[in-house]
Amino acid sequence: MTADKHEVLKQFFGYSSFRNGQEEIVDTLLSGRDVLGIMPTGAGKSLCYQIPAIMMNGITIVISPLISLMKDQVNALVQQGVSAAYLNRSLTDAQYNKALYNAGMGKYKIIYVAPERLESGSFLRFAMSVEISLIAVDEAHCVSQWGQDFRPSYLNINTFISKLNHRPVIGAFTATATEEVKNDIVRLLNLYDPYKVTTGFDRPNLFFSVLRPQNKSAKLLELIKERKNQSGIVYCSTRKNVEKVCDLLNKNGISATRYHAGLEDEERVKNQDDFVYDRKNVMVATNAFGMGIDKSDVRFVIHYNMPKNIESYYQEAGRAGRDGENADCILLYSKADVSTCKYFIDNIEDNNDLSQEQKEFFRQREEERLKQMVFYCTTSDCLRGYMLRYFGDEYKDSCGKCSNCLTEYETVDVTVEAQKILSCIIRTGQHYGTKMITDILRGVSSDIIKKAKLDRQSTFGIMKNVKATEIKYIIEKLEEQEYIISVGAGKPILHVTEMSYPVLRGNANVKIRKAKQLKTKVQKTEIHSVDPELFDALKVVRTYFAKKRGVPAFVIFSDAALADMCRVMPTTEAEFLSVSGVGANKLEKYGEAFMRVIKKYKPDKNGKQPFAIEAENLNGFEYSDAPIPISEITARINALSKGNNRKKLKATDITEWLLENDYLRIAEINGQKYKLPTPQGKKLGLSTETRVNKEGLWYKIVLYNQAAQEFIVKNAIPKIRVYY
Repeated sequence: MTADKHEVLKQFFGYSSFRNGQEEIVDTLLSGRDVLGIMPTGAGKSLCYQIPAIMMNGITIVISPLISLMKDQVNALVQQGVSAAYLNRSLTDAQYNKALYNAGMGKYKIIYVAPERLESGSFLRFAMSVEISLIAVDEAHCVSQWGQDFRPSYLNINTFISKLNHRPVIGAFTATATEEVKNDIVRLLNLYDPYKVTTGFDRPNLFFSVLRPQNKSAKLLELIKERKNQSGIVYCSTRKNVEKVCDLLNKNGISATRYHAGLEDEERVKNQDDFVYDRKNVMVATNAFGMGIDKSDVRFVIHYNMPKNIESYYQEAGRAGRDGENADCILLYSKADVSTCKYFIDNIEDNNDLSQEQKEFFRQREEERLKQMVFYCTTSDCLRGYMLRYFGDEYKDSCGKCSNCLTEYETVDVTVEAQKILSCIIRTGQHYGTKMITDILRGVSSDIIKKAKLDRQSTFGIMKNVKATEIKYIIEKLEEQEYIISVGAGKPILHVTEMSYPVLRGNANVKIRKAKQLKTKVQKTEIHSVDPELFDALKVVRTYFAKKRGVPAFVIFSDAALADMCRVMPTTEAEFLSVSGVGANKLEKYGEAFMRVIKKYKPDKNGKQPFAIEAENLNGFEYSDAPIPISEITARINALSKGNNRKKLKATDITEWLLENDYLRIAEINGQKYKLPTPQGKKLGLSTETRVNKEGLWYKIVLYNQAAQEFIVKNAIPKIRVYY
C-alpha cells in the first residue's frame, strides 16, 4: 500500500477534501472490508474505488455496463496521471490482446471491463495470473431483477470472483436502490458483511421543474434556445419521438444528434462521441442512452415525455450538473404520457425465471411506481422534497429551487366541483376516461356522446362554464387524494373509491392547492456567478488542449474547475494548485497556458481592472485612410474606452492575437527579431516600412491599411476584451 489518501486525492484528482461518505468508503475498502455504496449521480462514487486502487499494491478491476463510461473514465484517469485501460467490444482483437498483455505485465493500476468479458477464457486466465486487490462493481443495481436496469450478465460476477485464486475486497456502487434491490446486490454479489453507506439523494445544484405546455414542440424549442450553446439531453419515451424531436431541433438551427436502440452500433457510437466531444450540443435519446455517461458539463436535461418511474427519472435527470455547477431538470408532462407508460408496463418482455405470481407482483409494483411518477408531475408540493421522501430521505417542506416552490399557490375548496365530477363518473357507469367525463360535464355534443345517449344524463353540461383544463386539473387532484383511481392501460377509465361517498353525501370537504398563475415558464438557472468573458476565454484554451489530446473537453477541466479559476484568478503554481480539480499532473500539463489567459483578466496590484470597452463605443473608431502602425490603432481604441480604473489596451495585446492567428510571424534580420506579416497578413492589408531611429539605425515597422484596421476592430478587439 502506498501514499496517503489525502495526498492521492490532491495529487491525482486536485481536491483538498473528501465529499460526504467518500472517506469512510475509502477507509473501509483499504481495511479489506466489502462496501455497498448508494450515492447519487455526481456524488463522486468513482473516487471511492479509484483512490484505494492507486494506493493498493495490486490491480483493481472495475466492472461497468457501458463502453462510454469506460472510455470517459479511462481518459480522465490518464490525464490525471493514473495508468488505466478498458477491455470491451469497442477494441479490435489485436487491441484487446495487446491491452490484456500490457495488463498482465503490470502496466495498469485500474482496468475497466464489461461484465460479458468475465466469461472469456483469456480474461479469466489473466485474472488468475495477477494480484487483484479490489473489484468495484459500478451500476450494481443491474444485478437485481427488481431494479430498473436488470442485466443478466451481472449475474456472472459472483461466479467469476469465485474462480479467482484469492478473493479481493469488493465494492458495489449505485445511484438509486430500493431495499429489495439492496438486498439483491448483497446476496447476488455475495458481499461479506458489507459496510453500507447511503449518502442521501439530494443534488442541491439541480433546479427541478414540471411544465404542462399546450404545444410541447414549441416549448422545447423555446427552452433550448434560451440555453444557447449549452450542452443538454432531451429524453423521449419512444424511438419515433426521438426521430421527430431531433429533426425538429436541427431544422430550427439547433446542433442535435440522436440515440436509440434501433440505430446501428456504428452510428450510436458516432452520435455519442459527437455529443461527448461537443461537436453536437444536444443529444435526443431514449432511456437507452446515458447510464454511466461521464460528461460532467451537461447543463440541462429535458424530458419530452414522462418516464415510467421516479427511479428512472432521477437517474436520467441526474446526468445534468455532474460537475457540481447549476443545471436544469425540466419535465414536459401530458396525460398522454401516462398511457404510453402503461402500455410499456403491460407489454414487458416475459421473464421465464419468474413464477406467474411473481410476474403479477412485478406488474403491480410497476403500476404503483407509475402512479407515484404521475403524482410527482401533478403535485403542488416541493418537487425536490417529493422525490427525496420517495427515496426515504427526510426533507424540509420547501427547497426554494424548484418550479413549485417558486410558484404562488392558494388553497381552494372544490367540494361542489368534486361532487359534480364524482356524480358524473358514477352516473355514466364508471366506463369512461378523463376526456369523456370532461366533455360530458362541459356539455359537448359530440357524435360519440349522442350515440351513447350521454347527453341525456343529469350531469351533462352541469360545468359548461368551466374550462376543460380546470376540470382535468381537479380530476388529477381527486386521483392524487385517492377519491378516484384510473383503471386499465391505453385509455384508462375512472372509478370512484369508497372515500368519494362521504363527499357526495356532503359529509366531507375537498380542498386542493391551486397555482394563482398557470406554470408555463421555468426559471433559467444561472450557471456561474463569475466573469463570463474570462470563463469563455478559458473554455477556448480547454478546447484547444482537448482537440490536441483527442479527449472530451471536460476531461481536461470541468466547468466547475474553470469557474473556480475565475474566482481564484491564479497566476502562480501554488495558486493554481488551490483550484478545485487541479492536481500536480494537470498543473504541469496545462497550468502555464491557463494562467497566461488569467493574467490578462486579473486586476493589477493597484486594483486596476483589465482593459474593457463597450461594443457600441467601438463604432466611434476613427479609421485612417493612410496605413498606420499598431501603436496608433491602440491609442485610438483607448481613447474610446471609458473609466479610469481600467488598464489601457497594449499594442502587444493585439500583436499577440495576430501572431496566434497567423497574420504575423517572428523573423530574425541581422540579429534583430521583428514581427512581420505572413502571406495571410499581407492579403489582409498589412505592409512593412523601413525607418531610421535617432541613433541612425534602421528598423522595420508593420503598417495597417483601412481594411486591416477594420478587421482588428471587428475581430481582434472583441476577442481581447469587449463588453456586450
